[in-house]
Amino acid sequence: MVKIGAHMSTSKGFRKVPEDTINIGGNTFQIFSHSPRTWKVKQPDEKDVEKFKYEMIKNNIAFEDVLVHSGYLINLASHKDENWQKSINLMIEEIKVTAKLGIKYFNVHPGSHLGKGDEYGYDRIAKALDIIFNEVKDLDIYILLENVAKKGGNIGWKIEQLGEIINRTSFKDRIGMTYDTCHGFDSNYDIRNKDGVRALLDEIEKYLGLDKLKMIHLNDSKFPLGAGKDRHEFIGKGEIGIEGFKTFFSFEEILKIPMHLETPGDDQEHAEDIITVRKILENL
Repeated sequence: MVKIGAHMSTSKGFRKVPEDTINIGGNTFQIFSHSPRTWKVKQPDEKDVEKFKYEMIKNNIAFEDVLVHSGYLINLASHKDENWQKSINLMIEEIKVTAKLGIKYFNVHPGSHLGKGDEYGYDRIAKALDIIFNEVKDLDIYILLENVAKKGGNIGWKIEQLGEIINRTSFKDRIGMTYDTCHGFDSNYDIRNKDGVRALLDEIEKYLGLDKLKMIHLNDSKFPLGAGKDRHEFIGKGEIGIEGFKTFFSFEEILKIPMHLETPGDDQEHAEDIITVRKILENL
């Protein structure tokens, strides 16, 4: 069975997410552990956590298929020591929430070197990850580095860059990746043809190993190949298009990985996107 879901709101508590996911036709989901635009993390209420776990089992959603996304303020590549340390501290607290919920995978954008260069960024991110893992090493958490759009000082728009970061850490076996289809398209990874998808998978195998690919962010792109704009679009209504996703889904390596929509809109729009994805899959 293909695992497909969306980024879900936790405004009514974590306990509501599994049922809300089923209601939009999903069987997996992504969430934030707190408001993503703040530095403060409130540890969840124990009753909410217990109810969340009960609802996960009741609705037959596997804990290993879901994902917690980091807050937007985190930049592990920052040369500003105060922001770098705050990013580390925030990520530690977010991971603690993730572990309390029984979720295994935590997603983060590697960061921006802010003009200091890739080499500086690789080392800065790797050092931050080592500090974080030393603080949470007893928790069963896997950190996923997400590929990002090619713009500014972003690190991770090339698969090779993600490999560089992982190779410089002391916790290689606890780090993997999330592939974002819009970000990849922004960075010249063209999944609209089979040669492009095969080249992407080969690059992941070369620099990380395909076993490191744990999750997919499933997004169409408002802008053309290589634009570097990072503007997500509804599935099939952007530059990747229905035929592009049909090609992408034609690879078994892709279909076995949980996929999470980060397309515009809320539950209703995500439900429509899930219907679109299932129709594409039916017509393979």
